[in-house]
Amino acid sequence: MKILVSNVGSTSLKFKLYDMPSEAVLCEAKIERVGSDHDAIYSYKDANRDEKREGCSVPGYTEGIRLFLTDMSGVCGEGEIAAVGFKTVLAKGYYGIHELTDKVIAAMREYLFVAPAHNGPYLEAIGCFREIMPGARLVGVFETAFHTTIPPERTLYSLPYEWYERYGIKRMGYHGASHSYVADTLKSRYGSTGRSVSCHLGGSCSLCAIEDGRSVDTSFGFSLQTGVMHANRAGDIDSYIVPYLLNEGISMDEILYGLSKNGGLLGVSGVSNDLRMVLAAADEGNERAKLAVDMFVNQIVKYAGAFTAELGGLDNLVFTGGIGENSVAVRERVCSALSFFGLELDSSANNAPNSGVREISSPNSRVRALVIPANEELGIARRSYELIS
Repeated sequence: MKILVSNVGSTSLKFKLYDMPSEAVLCEAKIERVGSDHDAIYSYKDANRDEKREGCSVPGYTEGIRLFLTDMSGVCGEGEIAAVGFKTVLAKGYYGIHELTDKVIAAMREYLFVAPAHNGPYLEAIGCFREIMPGARLVGVFETAFHTTIPPERTLYSLPYEWYERYGIKRMGYHGASHSYVADTLKSRYGSTGRSVSCHLGGSCSLCAIEDGRSVDTSFGFSLQTGVMHANRAGDIDSYIVPYLLNEGISMDEILYGLSKNGGLLGVSGVSNDLRMVLAAADEGNERAKLAVDMFVNQIVKYAGAFTAELGGLDNLVFTGGIGENSVAVRERVCSALSFFGLELDSSANNAPNSGVREISSPNSRVRALVIPANEELGIARRSYELIS
């Protein structure tokens, strides 16, 4: 069975075509700078081709999808694809894995305000596939799906209960495709996840407490603006900061921009939303850049410590995502701060080039520390296959 996975960003598209259940990748592509008439970057790869084109015209998602499908036709016809799986984010009342019916799509639109940078692009891409490939089943693997096992005492806020009943306000959790892939990898490699904390660190960051293969807590809340600080997003703040700033004469649009676009690593450092640049500036003596890195590490440690307490101990600490997989310095500082749990880092393993799943803890460590490269697309393919087969 052939399943196509479409991973949609605000200005990007990623595709992987899988033959299931073998999980063989038949072809894949990535388009950067979607929305550009002349400077998009398109990369395509299959068994016989591996090419990259710059300066492409990809003015919208429809054009990007058609560009990929044209190249894919050399490997697989559109009529051979059983399903298209999407890493959908949020839909009101839908928290798991669902076929994307009119009702589910309408529920995604209801939460456009909560996740505008995510739901908007997905709704457009889903509409494109419905038109282009009407015979394929469309599956939404919602980012909240993995977190439906979190108990209510950890998902509900201490707000009037009717707000939960009427508006669905609760801790949703996101990055489900990434954290569930971590759980799958731990189970296949060690036979069990045990008590694990998965740290997805990248432009968007979250931690997840995993026990016996299930999510039991997460740093994300109702929206993607919460948890540890992100590249641009503020993460956890005191809710009364918003009315205070309104009273000081700052508009709601300015506040929302500060929280979602001009906060996080960028807002604190004043240098960049790219951790590599922030670390370089800190090494050169930039105090705000150093503060941003210190805050970032501290917030990861704080959540990891809290989750370890909830789990009653820690067997595995996992790093994934762009920063988690590539930042030697962040892994070293986080592991050092958590050394009192019995975690002992192997410096040579931590400094080794990124080369797939690997342990970075020493043989004597009581806690296993690992790097597991993110593979959200494979997780989406697996869940889509389970739903339709």
